[in-house]
Amino acid sequence: MNSQTTSRGATNAYLVGSETSVFSISGLQLRLAPVLATIGLGLLIVLPSGYVFLLLTKHTDMRSVMATPWLALLANHAVMLVIALLLIAWFSGGNFSEYGLKWPKQRRYVLSALLWGAAFGLLMTVVDYFPQILRHIPPPDNLALTSRSIWGWLFFEGIYVGPTEEIPFRGLLQTFLMQRTSGRVRLWKCEMHVAGVILALLFAVAHLISFWTENLWLALAQQIYAFALGILYAYWREQSGSLLAPIIGHNMSDGVEYVLMFLMTWTWR
Repeated sequence: MNSQTTSRGATNAYLVGSETSVFSISGLQLRLAPVLATIGLGLLIVLPSGYVFLLLTKHTDMRSVMATPWLALLANHAVMLVIALLLIAWFSGGNFSEYGLKWPKQRRYVLSALLWGAAFGLLMTVVDYFPQILRHIPPPDNLALTSRSIWGWLFFEGIYVGPTEEIPFRGLLQTFLMQRTSGRVRLWKCEMHVAGVILALLFAVAHLISFWTENLWLALAQQIYAFALGILYAYWREQSGSLLAPIIGHNMSDGVEYVLMFLMTWTWR
């Protein structure tokens, strides 16, 4: 087994690859308990917020739900955010910056987040609506071309979704797992903590339902881009020490997709 010696005299064993290989995994110390605890925290965030979403849609007039579907999502994500902030306050003793809630030095990765976010927004649109694009028909989401619909969806997807998802997942869950595991994953010159990769895998697994609702190739493509986005967000979070770049990238990718969806609806309806 290859290994390298750090400046502190400790040995980082390479589980995969070596110091000179294109891909490597080194210094891996991973136990099942922290991973299960991270999954448990994720469920503690997602399940109550999902219950609020179902409660609101169940007790709201169906016409209102169809006219303003983002309102229930706003409440759903607000619950996620509040639970995550309470847990962060508990684990950190009030030191929110430890969990990425701070400005990065020199705005690191902000430009990358804007560019990569826009690129992924385009890619997601092509993957999610490839049959509709080929046939020049609008997306099957029944988006209303009213000012309330347009601004409601663009606010949710382009501004609101970033902080309300990145604070729980890249802020709370990634930091929690990083503090309880060790290991580095490197691809060429890019290197990150193994916790970010695990969280990206869990994020992709959370979308496995698409294999039951979409055709095989579309569901597989969605898994791939969900994992890739999870890796990017985790990398920016770790390298910058801040959630700013993941939030911007998340908002940009989702916002661009919805802008393109509205354009497709307006052009082909």
